[in-house]
Amino acid sequence: AALVVRYITRRFIGDYDPTLETIYKCSTYVDGDELQFEILDTAGQVRRDDKAMTLEDKIRWGDCFIIVYSITDKCSFDEITRIKFLINHVHGLQNDKVKVGSSNDRKFEPPVMLIGNKKDLLLDRMVKAHEGENMAKTLGCLFFEVSTRESYGEVRTALDSLARECKK
Repeated sequence: AALVVRYITRRFIGDYDPTLETIYKCSTYVDGDELQFEILDTAGQVRRDDKAMTLEDKIRWGDCFIIVYSITDKCSFDEITRIKFLINHVHGLQNDKVKVGSSNDRKFEPPVMLIGNKKDLLLDRMVKAHEGENMAKTLGCLFFEVSTRESYGEVRTALDSLARECKK
């Protein structure tokens, strides 16, 4: 939530409900083009129980994705591969339905960005920057490390990069 609110309003919110799921509507300019989009903030609540279908529905809803982990939380980093696989799987199934009889066998992989957040908390770092970079490279994702708390510019640069990929 803090990352999305920072992008849209330029303000940092320190206190928020981590279980609250919100859809933000936003209009911004990237490279001179006005973009209007909706951001579904799932608030990081990824569960391995009967909510998995709910997560798949959320993935079907999206056209591009941001997977955020905390550099101070190795467990959040360890979830990345599973989430990226699920994104590819869900969108692959969608495209199989759309492309029946198509000569194009290539599946569409939506743009995905990996963001390591809280880079201002250096003393608490559990995930090194090169680990994030390597993971992003392996999974074919864009990669940024940001401090949502300290830098609107970093957040803006990262999300604008994803917006460029989504325009393609």
